[in-house]
Amino acid sequence: MRQRTDGNLPSELTGLVGRGAELAELGRLLESSRLVTVTGVGGVGKSRLAVAAARAVQERFPDGVWLAELSCVRDPALLALSLAEALGLTDHTTRPLRAVLAEHLAGRSLLLVLDGFEQLVEDCAELVRELLRRAPGLRVLAAGRRPLLLDAEQAFPLAPLGGEDAVRLLAERAAAADPSFGAEPAVLGELCDRLDGIPLALELAAGRLRTLSPEQVLARLEDRFGLLTGGARGSLPRHRALRTAIGWSHELCTAEERLLWARLSVFAGAFDLDAAEYVCAGPDVPVERVLDLVGELLAQSLLVREDSAAGVRYRMLETVRAYGAGWLESLGEAERLRRRHRDWYMGLATWCELDWFSPRQQEVAALVEAELPNLRLALEYCLEDPEEVHLGQYLAGTLWFYWAGCGRLAEGRHWLDRALEEEAAYDTDADASRLKALWVLGYVAALQGDGVASLSALHECREGAAAAGNPVAAAYAVHRMGCLALVSDDMARAGELLGSALERYRAAGELNSNVLMCQVELAMVLAFQGDLPAARSLCAEVREICEERGERWTKAYALYVLAYAALDAGDAAAARTLLGECVTINHAFHDLLGLVLAVELLALVTVTEGHPAEAALLQGAAEPVWDSVGLQLFGSGYFNAPRLLCEERSREQLGPVRYAAEAAAGRALGLDALAERAVRGPSRRPGPGRAARPAGMTPATRPDRARSAPAEP
Repeated sequence: MRQRTDGNLPSELTGLVGRGAELAELGRLLESSRLVTVTGVGGVGKSRLAVAAARAVQERFPDGVWLAELSCVRDPALLALSLAEALGLTDHTTRPLRAVLAEHLAGRSLLLVLDGFEQLVEDCAELVRELLRRAPGLRVLAAGRRPLLLDAEQAFPLAPLGGEDAVRLLAERAAAADPSFGAEPAVLGELCDRLDGIPLALELAAGRLRTLSPEQVLARLEDRFGLLTGGARGSLPRHRALRTAIGWSHELCTAEERLLWARLSVFAGAFDLDAAEYVCAGPDVPVERVLDLVGELLAQSLLVREDSAAGVRYRMLETVRAYGAGWLESLGEAERLRRRHRDWYMGLATWCELDWFSPRQQEVAALVEAELPNLRLALEYCLEDPEEVHLGQYLAGTLWFYWAGCGRLAEGRHWLDRALEEEAAYDTDADASRLKALWVLGYVAALQGDGVASLSALHECREGAAAAGNPVAAAYAVHRMGCLALVSDDMARAGELLGSALERYRAAGELNSNVLMCQVELAMVLAFQGDLPAARSLCAEVREICEERGERWTKAYALYVLAYAALDAGDAAAARTLLGECVTINHAFHDLLGLVLAVELLALVTVTEGHPAEAALLQGAAEPVWDSVGLQLFGSGYFNAPRLLCEERSREQLGPVRYAAEAAAGRALGLDALAERAVRGPSRRPGPGRAARPAGMTPATRPDRARSAPAEP
């Protein structure tokens, strides 16, 4: 009977920070699988985790746990010899070493840990397959940048450290190097985020904190590979500098893989396969090869796959991207790839604008949300060169549906202001691009309650459209002037402008979400003026067209007006149904303006139905949403009337103390909880008071209910 042995695992000089869940999962996998491979990008901590996991299960293996460090082995003929040396085998015969290994392992129960095998992945896979087949008591825990791709292999992708664990590792290693070290957790958190939570990068950064402050390290991260050097003496060569760790992966790639890695570095954040094929393909990387090469980069942990609402996407850690970007610059391809990247996202934005008016509206919203970092990069590129500024104006204007429809007013305002501040080289296309950016700026500013900026942009657009003979741009300018008059409580002016805009749209053959929204806004004017039958008729038509086309965003605003009319007619149940759908749509698109208007009207429905406490809760929940949107109800007495009337009735029935408590509870609700509660409706019996028709809701008949309207801009 053989004596029990521990093996050859080295003692750890420093403890493992975090990774508790990963250790537990690896222990479970080693019970059920004979081959487990920890994969991940260079420096992510595969080796240390594998050794820690092996030590944790050491008692299960009476013949020990044995570590074979293979990163320095380049010759396939030396692979079996390296394993034999790790196992302490000496054989002076002429027998093949594979046979010696198999014979030694055949009757033993042990765990073999293989670290750094990726440069010999095929030879290593063949040897492991043979040993597992001939030694039933053998289990293998491998750690490398790609899996072995053997049958029954259980791959375990290792992600970088997240959040608190990353900060803790950085702080502990910095304190070990300098006991007097201390820094704000927020600064350390930012440093960890910039370094992708890669443990090797954090440990190298901790070494720099002996001489630099965290703020200084952050400021120098543009040259992270020059900065993060000087690993611990005695560590493996690939662990002594960040450049060496990532460069080791680069060395293992084929020429095509290196080239695609470099070209993919042009993307910001995640990207999809279509984008990679368009931007990165060329004579030296044929488009039909991109899919296979992406698969290889995934296998080597240089790309990360993400499943999102926009479909399958791929992402590089920033450290990997930075290495590829340096390679791209050295190849002299950076400018050409940036231009191709810009061209792809110009086309994507154009397609998304057209597809917004379709049943794919929700998919378009998800796609633009996912592509926002790349769209920002494309905008930046356009605005760097006067010859390209008109393209930036076009791109910022083309994304109007995202700025206005998906809760991105502030960002849209930023890009539109920037694009219009720049001087563009003049031509006909540039003129059309500027006109588009102007009416979109006017629209966004109006929704933000900035009437001065809105009116200035729209006047410039209308005058420019007249000079250029551009009737479509003129129609949009007149439409948005009408929208501004609407939110400024100038109903006579709003009705005149919106009616004129609809005529202009029809004359130009224009039909899209904007045109339908113009009709909804005209219906709002009529409703606020008391002509509810006409408002219902206009919005019923919009609703029908939207349902035919699959358009949901504008439909939500039509439902709002129909609910307003239903409530005024005394049909609270119909109003609730309409507003429930309205809230669902607006929440799905993250349209905070549409959502908060619907919630406040729903609160009035709720108190009308006899539920003042629930109404007060909804009123309170709307307040933080307005904080996100901006100026509450644009200062409009008409839009403000439902809120004021609801508050009056709820306070009257509940009393000021109970009303304040319910409103405070509402303010604590998040958006998801608010939307769910609004759609679900009150579950309690009617509270104090009785349900009543909200007679006189419109400020046209109850001017005392309206706030003071601003002067006409």
